[in-house]
Amino acid sequence: MPEILAADIGATNSRFAHFRVEEGELILMDSVWLASQEVDSFAQLLAQLDASDMKLTPGESDAVSLALAGPVQDGVYCQPPHIAWDVDLERDGTLLGPGLKLLMNDFVAQAFASRTPVMAQAEQILPGQVDDTAALGVIGAGSNLGHAALLPDPRGGHVALASEGGHGAFAFQGEREFEYMAFLSNKVDEPYPTGDTVVSGRGLSLLHEFLTGDSLEPAQVARKLGEDSETLQWMARLYGRACRQWALQVVALGGLYIAGGLAARVPVLVRHPAFAAEFLRSASMERLLQQIPVFLNRDQNCGLWGAALAALERLKAG
Repeated sequence: MPEILAADIGATNSRFAHFRVEEGELILMDSVWLASQEVDSFAQLLAQLDASDMKLTPGESDAVSLALAGPVQDGVYCQPPHIAWDVDLERDGTLLGPGLKLLMNDFVAQAFASRTPVMAQAEQILPGQVDDTAALGVIGAGSNLGHAALLPDPRGGHVALASEGGHGAFAFQGEREFEYMAFLSNKVDEPYPTGDTVVSGRGLSLLHEFLTGDSLEPAQVARKLGEDSETLQWMARLYGRACRQWALQVVALGGLYIAGGLAARVPVLVRHPAFAAEFLRSASMERLLQQIPVFLNRDQNCGLWGAALAALERLKAG
């Protein structure tokens, strides 16, 4: 029975989980959360893991699969933008034991998670029919806006597509939104407002400040989002636009899965009618968009499941 150690390493938390493979299926055995900011290196993080209650160690694993919140280079290196330390498999590989080692973007892991049992708990936000032969898209706002896609592999597995699309320019429309764009340009040190700025926890705070004049933390804004809140209506519309853009870019007939902290903590953002109206709004692609089901995944361990599935598929492939 193969044993897989999976990790989902973010700016705040580093989650680890032990998966056992039984009859070809993943079984979650144990998990532990560590604080990413309390260590100065990946080696120190592994030392904390060793000192934790996790029974499976990297050296005892058949595979170690690491998902990180940042771009992965050559499959071996990642410097997460919001963590002071990096991960380099060429440097740190000996700390992970002799088994298979994988390094992937955290939203690639979210994409793989969309093909695991954890998705049985996902909430369907918009109707449609999943086409298992087509690409699926994953998008999620938290500290930043993440994207990924997953395509079926003719050999029975999947091929993941990473993206740093959150760093691209966000599309505004109409006089009032252009006023907001100018407001953002004066507030953030960017050549243009990006998806990371607009559709994120920070974006929720900035939007509320623009509309009300009150500068609050995201959690404080979230508590003020009543049904008639103008901030809620705007943010739902902007999130719907970001989702529509990604669904069209990858033709996500396999479904669009919303992950990330913001919608998990404030699900009304994607349940609001303004979200659906904006997602479906297209002069030429409305019929296609109506076929794409949209799901909300609120499970905070789903990245671990995705990282484990990526490793399992690699083990099966030999």
